Amino acid sequence: MTILDLTSHPIAAKYAVLVDVGYLYAAAGEVLLSAKERKEYRVAADELIQALQKHAEERIHGELLRIYWYDAARDRVPTVDQRVIAQLPWVKVRLGNLNARGQQKGVDAQIRSDLEALARHHAVSDTILLAGDEDMVPAVEAAQAYGVRIHLWGVEPPYGTNQAERLVWESDTVEIISADFLRSYFSRAPAPVPVPVPPIAPSPAQVFAGRTAAAKPKVPVGQVTKLGPSRPRVEEVGEHVAQKWILTRGRDNIRDLLPGPILPTVIDTELLIEAEKELGHSLRPYPEARVWLRDGFWARVYREFEIGVGVSSK
Repeated sequence: MTILDLTSHPIAAKYAVLVDVGYLYAAAGEVLLSAKERKEYRVAADELIQALQKHAEERIHGELLRIYWYDAARDRVPTVDQRVIAQLPWVKVRLGNLNARGQQKGVDAQIRSDLEALARHHAVSDTILLAGDEDMVPAVEAAQAYGVRIHLWGVEPPYGTNQAERLVWESDTVEIISADFLRSYFSRAPAPVPVPVPPIAPSPAQVFAGRTAAAKPKVPVGQVTKLGPSRPRVEEVGEHVAQKWILTRGRDNIRDLLPGPILPTVIDTELLIEAEKELGHSLRPYPEARVWLRDGFWARVYREFEIGVGVSSK
C-alpha cells in the first residue's frame, strides 16, 4: 500500500481580509492619540491598506481574493477618503449608514453576510477578520462549519481588551496588531485654518497702468479660430458643482478636502465630468479652463467655511 505524502505538496490557501474600519480607526486613534472621535485624526488609508495586505501575505501563504473595507457614511454617500480607497486594486469598499449621532448602522450585518457567503460558496479557505464585536460570533461559527479558518486580528489596546472575549475564543488564531505597526499611518488632525484678511483687489486702472495695447494676432483668411469657454462661465460652473456637492454629500465630506487647493485625482476627475455635463461640451482641449473650474470650485468651498479664496495649483 502506497502512502501519499502531502507534506511536500501543501495546498495553497485562498483568503480574504475583512476589516471593520470603525473598530480599526477607533481602537488605533485611542491607543495612538487618545482620540475619541474620528475627526480628531487623519489616516493615510491607502498606505495602511497596503501594509495590512503585506502583513497578511506574510501570515498566510496563498492567494488573496480581496480586501473588504467596511465603513459608514452619511446617507451612504462616500467621503473623499472612501472614494480614493475604492479605486485601490483588490479592495472592495462596503458602506453602511452613519446616522445623525455618528453611529454606524448596517456595517456589522454586511460583514456577517459576506463572511458567511464566502464560506458557503467555498470562495476562500481562510479569512482574516479585523474586528472586535461579539456580533461577529455567529458568522464566524457558520464560516467554520463550511471549513473556513478564521484568523482574528485586533488592535493593541491601551489597557485591558478591546475585543469581545467570545469572539477571541471562537477564532482559530488571534493576533494583535501593535501600536508601532499603525503609528506612521495616523496623525492628529490639523488645527482649523485661520481666516486670512482678503487682499484688496486692484482696480483695472492700476492693473493696466503703463501697459500698451497689444496688437491682435492676424488670422489667415479662411481660418476659423477655436474659441474656448469663457472664464466667468467656467468659474460659475465650478461654484455650482461645489454648491451641489455641499448639499448632496454634506459639509463634513467637503471639509475633508481642506485646506486645498489641490484635489485628489479621483475628486478632480469627478469635478471635470460634472462641469462638462453642466456646460454641454468637453473641457479637455482647454487646460486653462480646468484651472478656472477648480478656482470656481474652491471659491465656493472657501466661502462655505469662511476661508480666504485661494488659487488652484493642480
